[in-house]
This record gives sequence, C-alpha cells and structure tokens, in this order.
Amino acid sequence: MKKVMDYQDLRDLGYPQNQARRIIRQAKRNLVKQGFAFYNGKRVGLVPTTAIAEIIALPELEDGKQ
Repeated sequence: MKKVMDYQDLRDLGYPQNQARRIIRQAKRNLVKQGFAFYNGKRVGLVPTTAIAEIIALPELEDGKQ
C-alpha cells in the first residue's frame, strides 16, 4: 500500500467524492494538532496513510496491506 494517499485513492476504495475530501481535511487537521505544520497548507493534498487509517479505522491501511 502507498505511504501517502489523496482523495482520489479514497475514491478508488469506494468513498464518495465529498466524503473522501472530508477525510483528507480531517487527517490534515489531526496532523497539524500533532505538530506537523506543513499540513496546514491549503494546497497540500497528500497525507500519510496512517493518518487516514486512524480516521476510517481500517487496520489494513496501517499494516500496509490491501
């Protein structure tokens, strides 16, 4: 599995476009709270897969399997 994901990767997993974008935004907010100021940018669309796995609770994404 990829180390970073964007909303299109979530779309490929079956999420609707709006929901995929909201998941990316939430992951970015969580990363900024953890001290990664880089993700505070509007144009940053790639987030680590582990950050997404925390939100959607899929252990397969954390382990690197799909």
